[in-house]
Amino acid sequence: MDGLFDSYFLGGFECSSHRRHDGRRLDLIAATGHDRAVVHDYRAMLEHGIRTVRDGVRWHLIETAPGRYDWSSFLPMLRAAEEVGVQVIWDLCHYGWPDHLNIWRPDFVDGFARFTAAVATLVRDETDRAPLWCPINEISYWAWAGGTVARFNPNARGRGAELKHQLVRASIAAIEAVWSVDRRARIVHIDPVINVVPRSIRPQSRRAAEAHRQAQYEAWDMLAGWSWPGLGGRPAYLDVIGVNYYSDNQWFVGGRTIRVGHARYRPFREILAETYQRYQRPMFVAETGGEGAVRVPWLRYVGEEVRAAIASGIPVEGICLYPIIDYPGWSNLRHCEVGLLAPLDERGHRAICLPLVEELRGQQALFENWFGSQRGPLAETAQSW
Repeated sequence: MDGLFDSYFLGGFECSSHRRHDGRRLDLIAATGHDRAVVHDYRAMLEHGIRTVRDGVRWHLIETAPGRYDWSSFLPMLRAAEEVGVQVIWDLCHYGWPDHLNIWRPDFVDGFARFTAAVATLVRDETDRAPLWCPINEISYWAWAGGTVARFNPNARGRGAELKHQLVRASIAAIEAVWSVDRRARIVHIDPVINVVPRSIRPQSRRAAEAHRQAQYEAWDMLAGWSWPGLGGRPAYLDVIGVNYYSDNQWFVGGRTIRVGHARYRPFREILAETYQRYQRPMFVAETGGEGAVRVPWLRYVGEEVRAAIASGIPVEGICLYPIIDYPGWSNLRHCEVGLLAPLDERGHRAICLPLVEELRGQQALFENWFGSQRGPLAETAQSW
């Protein structure tokens, strides 16, 4: 198969639009100024050798009333991507939805499918590119955060499995809606990959750790129809897998984070290998990054691990730096220094993180040398499926 992306390194624009537990709705595209500086931001990606990005469609701004769509928040972004020439993976639902829908009801699934068909039709009519869609971002994480611990909407406790099932139903309905409009579309399913370690050799601790670890696969298994087939899953729905991986994605069950270098830390290359061997689907690192001084060594670590995975026969289609712009924290709006780009200054410009730029250039060169060019030869390592 041909490579999925126009560049090996991608840039991810934080696009969460959920309501917090206190009812305040977030809009990270607006909070980072990306909506106002979208052309500038996309051009900045090209300047740094990034030609593919992740970005978001803000459903709550578009569907202003049931079945009524206002495209004023999305069309400028779509046209900016066309003008600049960047390839975009569009998130259709990044934790947020219009207030007139109840996420627990069948109407949510139906409403999401109608919205998805409308977006897909607009994109088909505006562009010639084969589109890349992520229907619902991080089903497993959202089910935990929104359905188990009430961290954000729908702010429930003890309903994580129910929410996961509903989000899988909505994803399947969205996929069918997209394909009814444009069969060229590729579908990306993104969730964290983790490792959970028992705190002791006691069987109870071992069982609890493994149950947590296996839960990371539940949404993908449901989409493929391998579990809970009554939800309607089938293998064709599991098209492309995006794995999110950060420095806190490994921990002792019920305890502290396991850091790189600890004896119980599992190398990222092994997690990538397990995920690919389980699903045999095109796979990429959909989110990764660090905060502050961690940014540079973390990118170096991820790059080393991805190259090691590829050397062992595991095709990895790309690495997405996420978020690519510093952003205000969800809970306290503090400035999170995570990105290649800084917030807009009073002149509408963004400073860059020079150490991260230099590390990115070094990693791009390493991958270019590895593959022989920036992009094409990677496809030769991928297996047809």
